Amino acid sequence: MLPELRTADEQGLAKFDTANWYGLVVPKGTPPAIVQKLHDAADAALDNPSFRERLHHLGVEPVAAKRRSPEYLARFLKDDIAKWTQPIRANGVTAD
Repeated sequence: MLPELRTADEQGLAKFDTANWYGLVVPKGTPPAIVQKLHDAADAALDNPSFRERLHHLGVEPVAAKRRSPEYLARFLKDDIAKWTQPIRANGVTAD
C-alpha cells in the first residue's frame, strides 16, 4: 500500500517482525452464548466474498478459518503480550 516506504529491514531493523491484526474482544465473564454468537457472525462475515473483496482493497488479509476461534485469539493475545512486554519495559515506552 505504501511502495515508497522503506521496510524495517531496509531501515536497519534486522529481524523486526510485527504485523497489524484485528480481533473482537469482550469483557471477562461475557456469557459463552454471546461470545459464540459474535464469533459466528464474524466468521460468516469473513467467509462472505463481498466482504473479503472489500478487505482485499484495503490491503487486509482475512485470517484463516482455523485461526478464528475465541480460544485461538486468547492464546494469541497471551503470546503477543509476552512477546512485547520486555522490549516495551526496557525502552520505557508509555501510552502517553
